[in-house]
Amino acid sequence: MVGKNESAVNGVKSTPVSTQLNLKSDLFSNFSLKTLKLKTKQQELLIRVTVLCLIYVLAFITRLFSVLRYESMIHEFDPYFNYRTTVFLTQHGFYEFWNWFDSESWYPLGRIIGGTLYPGLMVTAAFIYWTLRFLRFAVHIREVCVLTAPFFASNTTLVAYFFGKEIWDTGAGLVAAALIAICPGYISRSVAGSYDNEGVAIFALLLTFYLFVKAVNTGSLAWALASAFGYFYMVSAWGGYVFIINLIPLYVMVLLITGRYSMRLYVAYNCMYILGMLLAMQIRFVGFQHVQSGEHMAAMGVFFLLQVFFFLDWVKHMLSDTKLFQSFLRITVTSAGGLGAIALGVGTASGYISPWTGRFYSLLDPTYAKDHIPIIASVSEHQPTAWSSFMFDFHVMLFLFPAGLYFCFKRLSDATIFIVMYSLTSMYFAGVMVRLLLVATPAVCLVSAVAVSATVKNLTLLVRAKSKSVPTGSSKGTTSSKASSKASFDQSLPFQRNGAIALLFGAFYLLSNYATHCTWVTSEAYSSPSIVLAARGSHGNRVIFDDYREAYFWLRQNTPQDAKVMSWWDYGYQITAMGNRTVIVDNNTWNNTHIATVGRAMSSYEDEAYEIMRSLDVDYVLVVFGGVTGYSSDDINKFLWMVRIGGGVFPVIKEPDYLVNGEYRVDKGAAPKMLNCLM
Repeated sequence: MVGKNESAVNGVKSTPVSTQLNLKSDLFSNFSLKTLKLKTKQQELLIRVTVLCLIYVLAFITRLFSVLRYESMIHEFDPYFNYRTTVFLTQHGFYEFWNWFDSESWYPLGRIIGGTLYPGLMVTAAFIYWTLRFLRFAVHIREVCVLTAPFFASNTTLVAYFFGKEIWDTGAGLVAAALIAICPGYISRSVAGSYDNEGVAIFALLLTFYLFVKAVNTGSLAWALASAFGYFYMVSAWGGYVFIINLIPLYVMVLLITGRYSMRLYVAYNCMYILGMLLAMQIRFVGFQHVQSGEHMAAMGVFFLLQVFFFLDWVKHMLSDTKLFQSFLRITVTSAGGLGAIALGVGTASGYISPWTGRFYSLLDPTYAKDHIPIIASVSEHQPTAWSSFMFDFHVMLFLFPAGLYFCFKRLSDATIFIVMYSLTSMYFAGVMVRLLLVATPAVCLVSAVAVSATVKNLTLLVRAKSKSVPTGSSKGTTSSKASSKASFDQSLPFQRNGAIALLFGAFYLLSNYATHCTWVTSEAYSSPSIVLAARGSHGNRVIFDDYREAYFWLRQNTPQDAKVMSWWDYGYQITAMGNRTVIVDNNTWNNTHIATVGRAMSSYEDEAYEIMRSLDVDYVLVVFGGVTGYSSDDINKFLWMVRIGGGVFPVIKEPDYLVNGEYRVDKGAAPKMLNCLM
């Protein structure tokens, strides 16, 4: 009885358990199939958002090689000034930062910090730091500065997506985001630790262009105002804003010439120019250059030209007589052109409108800086770009770029005209100066994305196409020419499909190689901080050279607080930031005479150099020597630029005195003046 009862009880218990399991499985299947069943558009949106999130994360983590291999540190030279000023901003507030007179730079002249820099980078990093501290994240300002560039690189991928979508389609936007996320041309200035203006400026540049194109396409006042604020952020971040304020007027001029004038264009440009100019004037370093500098006159001229177009459009609407309007048109255009030329001539002659700067001339004429401004030509990133650099930074996009231009010309619109002009002008400037490869990178990625999207779309249509059966005969017993041509097309369809599949695999292979190349370049070439050097020993072991930071630490610990250090201008920012000592010149290079004086001291005989250094109140001299390691960026390699810059101001310094038969030698066969100078 007991056994029967137990079995009965067990039987009763087992039935509900199995029933519950079946119910759970049914609920799960119903939940997965019915409640999560999405429509086609919802599936596309989910995939798109997922891919964008993955690209966003990829753009950030691929820039962390330097942090993983070395440590969290600031790279290069200029970023140390940016870091020092950001620390000052977070400690003393914006008012003190904006009115800070730095007595440790350019001794004995000093430097007014607020009026001689673009504050956008520092304010951005400080805002992120204050936000994190408000949210109770205990972070150091150095970590924020190190990771600012990767964070904005991730944000740039989102802007690239929306820009590509505006120009072409959603597929082009996704491809553009993926290409720019890992492109070496952009990574070179946005790796972790590269705390320079370009880290946020490329984001602002692309954002301004996207918002302006959106405003032109829609005619929306809101988008036009947004583009003005984007331009203001760009002006606050980098001097490359001059490219924007010249490219957009050139684009508007092309639209006017090609008969594409519209109220959308009128609203977009007027709002962007007026509000953007007023906001840009709030940056002390820029001031009134928008109305006084020759580099900004094109924007003003196009603004007035647009008003003439609007006035003529109104007159044409009011006048019914065509001949009368043609006469009025000739008189108006002639008068407007004459008045503009007279105003420009009077403004230039009176000195109100300043001429183009040397840096602007050097972009139009690559030889100008070498002949007239040696201090610009002495910077390695200001040299003309070699073809190998294009291949190194763009890889397969060099071949996709012309194809993308073809597709843009094939489907001309206001947006595609802009991207064509942006890409062609930026590629020209990238050829003039290595540094400007950075500006061309977004354009190359967008145009290449158009090529990839259009090509893949056409190939997939061929792959999905289905052959239709064509009847062999007709009721009349004759076959029409139309039916025969259709039959031949259907017979060739399998070959087209196979060719399309092969081309798709080829495109996938090329893009895979691009991803591999980008990862290798990022890891090996662009993730090594110049302040810490690494090499391989004779046994293959990794050797770290930390001489720079050790030297600056020695200066900080073993010299008086008010000591003045003379060095070549390359090391000025690092000495003040890490050594905390006063320098004679630094990387700002605003005073060519002061730098030439240091160059004269370095290239003069020791007794003459001593007198020059006494006049500058110098206590210590810092020089960098490559030594046995063969470090190629030491002061011996830079010495000829010291001679050239010094000789440009002081004729007593002559370059031939330091050469032997036209050659620069540093061994025992060097020129006597070379052997006996301070260097």
